[in-house]
Amino acid sequence: MGVKLILLFLFSFLLRLISSNQSLWLDEGVTARVVKTFDFLSIVKKFSPFDFHPPLYYLFLKFWTDIFGYSEISLRFPSIIFSILSGFVVYKIGSLLKNKKLGFWAAVFFLFNPLIVYYSQEARMYMIVTFFITSSLYYFLKIQKSKFKSQNENLKLKIDIFLMNIFISLSFLTFYGSIFFILAILFYFLFKNQYKYFLITTFFLLLSFLIISPLLYQQWINSKISLSEVKNWSLFLGKANIKNLLLIPIKFSIGRISFYPKIFYWLTAFSFSFFVFYLLFKNLKSKIVLFYFFIFPIFLGSIISFFTPLLQYFRFIYLIPLMCLLLVNKSYKSNKIYMILAFGFLFWSLLYLFIPLFHREDWKNLSFYLKKNKIKEVYMIPSSSDPLIYYYPKIKINSLKNCRDRIIFLKTKKIYVIPYTANIHGVSYQSCFNDKKIFLEKKVFRELVLEIYKIN
Repeated sequence: MGVKLILLFLFSFLLRLISSNQSLWLDEGVTARVVKTFDFLSIVKKFSPFDFHPPLYYLFLKFWTDIFGYSEISLRFPSIIFSILSGFVVYKIGSLLKNKKLGFWAAVFFLFNPLIVYYSQEARMYMIVTFFITSSLYYFLKIQKSKFKSQNENLKLKIDIFLMNIFISLSFLTFYGSIFFILAILFYFLFKNQYKYFLITTFFLLLSFLIISPLLYQQWINSKISLSEVKNWSLFLGKANIKNLLLIPIKFSIGRISFYPKIFYWLTAFSFSFFVFYLLFKNLKSKIVLFYFFIFPIFLGSIISFFTPLLQYFRFIYLIPLMCLLLVNKSYKSNKIYMILAFGFLFWSLLYLFIPLFHREDWKNLSFYLKKNKIKEVYMIPSSSDPLIYYYPKIKINSLKNCRDRIIFLKTKKIYVIPYTANIHGVSYQSCFNDKKIFLEKKVFRELVLEIYKIN
């Protein structure tokens, strides 16, 4: 098993390097701007109050990029590493609960999972919080299995409790969405009458909350302002509905891939997802604790989404390790089922990695086009311009929100518009041309459009 395990992790690491230099997209552009332009204190004081995540990830990436630079690969490399580390923890959990063979297959499912592969190449906090939560789950399960008899074993238990709560605290300080998993642990302790563990974990959670509460309050105030100013933003945050709920098992199974015709996409996606979740639910009685930790955060997140929209599949990506552990079953007499499932996950991952159509927004080639044609200014939503500025720092950004008066007095013959997120902000930018426009052409750069207008 040792050689197989080494080869698995080596292959998984090399797999994640494929297309890892693809274009940054909007959120990654924000990440790049933050770690490049703010110092450590300014990240907390100047940036984080207007963001919607805790600052721990940005602080870590600031430290990383100060050493290794700001290229796409450098920005994404921590996510690659933490996804591999998460896979190792999945292996350890599988070995702890069953045996090394089942731990190995659980790690295979996780490391080949297409949604994990996608977010392993994203300069955001999702892989780091997955590692923290998976590690906390590992120590939680060690605690549940512990029946110490000696003083030495008692000391090991105390260390496991401490480490579990450290990882819980780190997860909360990295991603607020981890609270759903943390609450699942607290409810479990109450249900099992493990009041000592409940009090210790509550103490660590409250301590983390107190540390970040001044910032969290500022973020809450600013988020209310942003929701009122950005007209259609709430529509994209994940309202509680059947579609967003169904996307969780589908994206957990096939990743971020989407294609036309939609009927074929839904048929293919549903078929493979049904196969995955059929195996997940098989012999559930022997894995009821894991299933509880998988389903409770989704249930709680769905309820909260009726009041604050957040029901998006990627917010629950830290549950995929649990999904992979639920998929392994000691009743299988051969590896055939495991092989089919592993190759299915790998197939969807390879489609994403090798077909540029499924990659992120192509700000890189859009920027190259602007540079090549010596275009020095564009009209767009300024708050969405970070990835463009990352690739083209000298570009001038004019706001689409108040462009009417400026365009009237322009002497230039051509206006370049990037309408990206204009619909979210409720900006009818066509009115800015005051009925004096002649549409020339449209350039498309994978999920991005550059519109070129001629002014009479």
